[in-house]
Amino acid sequence: MPLTTPITPTETTPAESLATPSSPATPQTETPLESLASICTLLILVIFAQAFIFQNFEIPSGSMEKTLLIGDHVLVDRSTFAPPSRWAPFDHFRDIHHNDVIVFLKPNPETPDLILVKRAIGLPGDHIHLRNGIVYLNGIAQNEPQAAKPNNDDGDPNHAYNPYRDDFPSVTPSPENGLTATWALDLPTHIQGDDLVVPPGMIFAMGDNRTESLDSRYWGFVPRQNILGRPLFVYWSFKTPADEIEKTTLGDRIGFMTHIVLHFFTETRWARTFHVIR
Repeated sequence: MPLTTPITPTETTPAESLATPSSPATPQTETPLESLASICTLLILVIFAQAFIFQNFEIPSGSMEKTLLIGDHVLVDRSTFAPPSRWAPFDHFRDIHHNDVIVFLKPNPETPDLILVKRAIGLPGDHIHLRNGIVYLNGIAQNEPQAAKPNNDDGDPNHAYNPYRDDFPSVTPSPENGLTATWALDLPTHIQGDDLVVPPGMIFAMGDNRTESLDSRYWGFVPRQNILGRPLFVYWSFKTPADEIEKTTLGDRIGFMTHIVLHFFTETRWARTFHVIR
């Protein structure tokens, strides 16, 4: 005799307990208010990410060639170099290291909102000087394969040896050297012997394209609080003329945007896509 338990009319099987009355399925649609709330949430997340975590920048000049090219579009990490905060203890933080590529606000009252990208050469307490374009950090010549050196043989006067620029700070600056007025006064107060000494809270920054870079040699130290972040990688790179930054009229901008649309595939530097910046 099989061992079964009879089911009384008051009991239900598991299948029956999951059953629902048959009815036509009704699609769930968002109300206009729900759609608006979703869009606002997305916008808030994007704004938060751009303000505190990531931001995109375009490289307008050749001062960091060959590390960064004119027309490179880079994603900048804004959190790693930001001061640690109690409300976000999970956020990664570290201080500036030698040779970090940094994005910062130019320390110059004439152009207070100008954002630049250079390499951190000197940190607080460092002694720095250049000889024939070679950086000596605390008395040791630096091996910098990415840095352009003076060259008298290529026919470009910008690349030729320049005493102030290439033997910094041994040559007393003159008005022709192109220093800012503030730095011309401040520079002598930081010289000890043959070296420039980086004061507390400051960074000495230089472009990799040393012969064509207006950097800390011309406008002084970068205050630590001016540093916005570090570029992580190139997400898009488009061949851009060196003088494009000087074309600011509406017609020029529309003309270059049209050029991008027409030549997007042929003039995009595809090999630089996701190029990691070091």
